[in-house]
Amino acid sequence: MNMNDFTHKVMPIKDKFYRFALRMVGSVEEAEDVVQEVLVKIWQKGTELAKVNNIEALGMTMTRNLSIDKMRSKHYKVKSLDTQLIEKAGTDNPQKRAELQDAVSRVHDMIQDLPEKQRAIIQLRDIEGKTYKEIGEILSIPENQVKVNLFRARKNIRQRLLKIDAYGL
Repeated sequence: MNMNDFTHKVMPIKDKFYRFALRMVGSVEEAEDVVQEVLVKIWQKGTELAKVNNIEALGMTMTRNLSIDKMRSKHYKVKSLDTQLIEKAGTDNPQKRAELQDAVSRVHDMIQDLPEKQRAIIQLRDIEGKTYKEIGEILSIPENQVKVNLFRARKNIRQRLLKIDAYGL
């Protein structure tokens, strides 16, 4: 792979890698490190990439694996994305801002509490907008398993939100 191919095939999808890594590791710095490692590994594959049908799926798989490695490392500390999401909402009303911050924090915590596979699937489907087939390729699982895990993840979050609303907590 030459620089021109890398620039036209890989660089346009690096933001997808970043968003996925950011959702998995929860830290801007850690996500940047993961994406950098993924890009280096893709570049090092060089001529082997001619055999790959879907570079994006390969990169997302690498991103997932490296993110998991980062989360399992003993130096990993979760940093909250909540403040960044609230700032992007741009509300000036302090009460609305606090409510939004609370809701975002609650959903973020619920997603983080999901099993690893469900967390990755909900990120890829609901945030990245990947198809079931693409998610299956990225995670190396059948499409039916993707659908089942996504259903279970959404159901889990929905039930927890309904429970909170019912009790007013």
